[in-house]
Amino acid sequence: MYGVGSSWTGDRAGDYRILHEAALRDYLAGLPDLKALLGGDPASWEITEVGDGNLNLVFIVKGDRGGVAVKQALPYVRLVGESWPLPLSRAHYEYLALSRQAELAPGLVPALLHHNEKLALTVMELLEPHIIMRKGLVAATQYPRFAGDITTFMARTLFFTSDLALSAAEKKEGIAAFAGNHALCKITEDLIFTDPYRIAEQNRWTAPYLDGLAASLRDDMDLHVAISRLKLKFMASPEALLHGDLHTGSIMVTGSQTRVIDPEFAFYGPMGFDVGAVLANLLMAYFASAGHERSPGERAAFEGWVLETVEQVWTEFAGKFLDLWRASASGDAYPVSLFAGEKGAARLEAERQAYMQRLFADAVGFAAAKTIRRIFGLAHNIDFELIEDPKKRAISEARAVRLARAMMVETGAFRTIADVTGAARKLRDWMPEFANG
Repeated sequence: MYGVGSSWTGDRAGDYRILHEAALRDYLAGLPDLKALLGGDPASWEITEVGDGNLNLVFIVKGDRGGVAVKQALPYVRLVGESWPLPLSRAHYEYLALSRQAELAPGLVPALLHHNEKLALTVMELLEPHIIMRKGLVAATQYPRFAGDITTFMARTLFFTSDLALSAAEKKEGIAAFAGNHALCKITEDLIFTDPYRIAEQNRWTAPYLDGLAASLRDDMDLHVAISRLKLKFMASPEALLHGDLHTGSIMVTGSQTRVIDPEFAFYGPMGFDVGAVLANLLMAYFASAGHERSPGERAAFEGWVLETVEQVWTEFAGKFLDLWRASASGDAYPVSLFAGEKGAARLEAERQAYMQRLFADAVGFAAAKTIRRIFGLAHNIDFELIEDPKKRAISEARAVRLARAMMVETGAFRTIADVTGAARKLRDWMPEFANG
């Protein structure tokens, strides 16, 4: 399924070099297909470094005929610097994941044009006029195709890499192909599931307003148990191939297209982690919206759309996943021979519904974890960060955290996605104690 040579054998540091503008120009000029795609004299190509993420270099290269996007992994975490080294192998796993996602969800990831494992470099289709979805949400832009596209992406990539669709041998080969991406998993395990709940040097939050809330997270043993259970599930439940970092900063959109990018955190884990990441980022956009208002109620239509989209994401994902299970269940899990006849079919359908309820509970918990880390951990997002008034920002963040704690500790109280959006609506205008100070 993944082919010979899909496993990573080392970082090959001796062959690696960072390609800045001049070196990148020479490198691309030496690739006939890409040189022809770009067109014109390489000396005239426009090369712009646009990476605004935490880890890598990203270049836009434009020639007379067309353009490409180039991504190169750095041997350290870009957000922190050389004091935090990071394996170049993540570029290999990202390429492997994009290749598999392109097979399973065609048209929903950028086309791959070139990959150099030694340089940890990938050349991809240039997505224009797409923008990072998170930037659009800050501007209160609605994306009518998003729910349909992202649910197709998640349903197909998760179902077809699971035991419901694969033989046990195929599934284990898939797990093995991505098992070496443990350094990126370790980042998730620390930054999402551990650091926000303890004193950690790299934690930050909107001080002084959230100082008390940060302290309460460190003392909340119910929360510590809940996040530890989620961490264990993340580490020990290889249910399907995950994107691993499926937030609105890893999705590029227009009004009519959606493309998922940056799966360098890909590995086999619990399906609810990807689904929960999408839900969390929409909920954070909802709570951040009030902080971006210039006049009361001006973003009401956008906020209504966001919560409708939250509901659509779960409902459409669940529907598409179940349809795939009913039509394409060729895996070793739940063998059809055990559920013969009308009685067996009815029992299997009931089990499918129970399975989805468990997946929903996982997604609710992981959504909560993803929310809290973006407010108290190392890497924040612009939904909140671009709220200029720190007190307004903190109020929006406190509302999100209040919901997130309930979702994580009282997961059973959220039986449906409407329970989640209903709770979010109730907190839209809730004021924390510091708001009156």
